[in-house]
Amino acid sequence: MYETTDASALTGAAPPRGVRVDRDDNDNGNDNAFRRDLLAGLSKTPRSIAPKYFYDAEGSALFDRICELPEYYPTRTERHILERHGREMAEVVGPHADIIEFGAGSLEKIRILLHSFGARALPRRYFPIDISAAHLEAAASRLHADYPWLQVRPIAADYMKEAQLSGLDASTGRRVGFFPGSTIGNFDADEAMAFLQLAARVLEGGGLLVGVDLVKDPQTLHRAYNDAQGVTAAFNMNLLRRANAELSADFDLREFGHYAFYDPRKCRIEMHLVSRCAQTVHVAGRDFSFDEGESLHTENSHKFTIEGFRKLAVSAGFRPGPVWTDDAQLFSVHWLESPEGGMGAS
Repeated sequence: MYETTDASALTGAAPPRGVRVDRDDNDNGNDNAFRRDLLAGLSKTPRSIAPKYFYDAEGSALFDRICELPEYYPTRTERHILERHGREMAEVVGPHADIIEFGAGSLEKIRILLHSFGARALPRRYFPIDISAAHLEAAASRLHADYPWLQVRPIAADYMKEAQLSGLDASTGRRVGFFPGSTIGNFDADEAMAFLQLAARVLEGGGLLVGVDLVKDPQTLHRAYNDAQGVTAAFNMNLLRRANAELSADFDLREFGHYAFYDPRKCRIEMHLVSRCAQTVHVAGRDFSFDEGESLHTENSHKFTIEGFRKLAVSAGFRPGPVWTDDAQLFSVHWLESPEGGMGAS
């Protein structure tokens, strides 16, 4: 359920009492990073851009719509797992934890987890981290209105950049990470390892609850990323609209198409924006020529086996604990412990 958004979260006024928004002042927002990374991505072969740039306000709203689509199983399946096994998860999290959610989005799944704690074991602080500041502030305002006892401290940052996470200095309790949605699957192998190693450092002495999509029938995956309503296509195309609005680009959205497919050899969905014709695009004062059929690679979504992901977690310094899945084995949620002293701790 979405409650009315506090207007202050959208207008730039001070957020409601109990909600503090931390930003990285050295990055001058995400506009410069978007420009830099898009220009770099367009300049290389093959062309690609990190999927984190999907998530401006419009992209975040489109992703919320994707999560409600009948074809898109991950969100409802993970919600079911959280609802069914939430009490077990709350037990491994422990009482009075500081919960840190990486890539928090709309802050809907944390609500399920919060309902699973007993009155004497409630978390003390919640630190949602997300790159889309406006979307994050609005969601944090709604959450605090519903859970006034919880200290909600949003951090508008790129959670892959440890230097931007200074807002976590306010965390003085046992730290537990929450990383739902199988966002881990958007990383390549090196990025996934880098994230898990960063999380193990940040969460030392605590642990991480992480959602992981599983290898399955390719047709199920194809439908999930090529929905009949075209919402995923609009989400993908919004990257070009954002570039036009923010970077003085002139992408003709009619001349690009959404293309998503499953590669069984790499166990991943790939999403691309494919040029329908030979054309030249101007971005931030630079020219980029596309051949017909040439693409901008916008996202990977890797799928894992349970044992494969547990091995990855061990390599990053975690101790794998319980794993919860749905009956059809579509999706999994893992508990990973981050021992004091990191890898090799007894």
